[in-house]
Amino acid sequence: MNEIVRGVTAADALLGAAEFEAAIRAVGAERYHDKHPFHKLLHGGKLSKGQVQAWALNRYCYQSAVPRKDAALMSRTLDRELRREWIHRIMDHDGIDDEHGGIERWLVLTDALGLDRDYVISMEGALPATRFAVEAYVRFVVEQPLTVAVASSLTELFAPAIHRERIAGMLENYPFVNDEVMAYFKRRLTQAPRDADFALEYIKANARTREEQEACINAVRFKCNVLWAQLDALHNAYVEPGLIPPGAFRPNA
Repeated sequence: MNEIVRGVTAADALLGAAEFEAAIRAVGAERYHDKHPFHKLLHGGKLSKGQVQAWALNRYCYQSAVPRKDAALMSRTLDRELRREWIHRIMDHDGIDDEHGGIERWLVLTDALGLDRDYVISMEGALPATRFAVEAYVRFVVEQPLTVAVASSLTELFAPAIHRERIAGMLENYPFVNDEVMAYFKRRLTQAPRDADFALEYIKANARTREEQEACINAVRFKCNVLWAQLDALHNAYVEPGLIPPGAFRPNA
């Protein structure tokens, strides 16, 4: 009887660093939310002011959740260097000293759109699907292995392109938008690449099995789905068929 030699199959073999990164970037090429019809309408100047208000109001839910998920991630690690690096993400959004941070810059946007700031912060008018999607992301970061949780932030690899498109498109097409209103996106043009570079190198170094690598790739898919689901909800409520849930924001109401 011939001896059966058990080896490592191709499916089990660890991906090389370049191949691993390429697999992550392929997720963005396939399903990042820049491809969603709602964003094409937004950037192309095809939405009414009320529809832009609905987008900004709902997106605030996501913006306000980012520092919460980052604080949750930091609480899970004993790695001081990871905490030292990750903490600036919270400062970027919440602000520190005289730097007001990304959440305040987002509120400048909603202010300019004529939305009451207290109403925006309350999130009372947000779509139920928006709230569910955002909280699913926070729970994912709390519950998944640390390296996988870090990987879920890697949609930031794809963010600068959508920010550039948004800045140009909204400034060109909406008279109620100006440079000050676009300050959030302009700041993210430098912040997002810095954050993404660190997170990418971290998972390359710490995903030590093929199974972990695949889980990291799936984490990026999950995050893309979170972003896509939010736009699905906006499109369904405010574009077509226009089914706004009870209690949600109603333009011109």
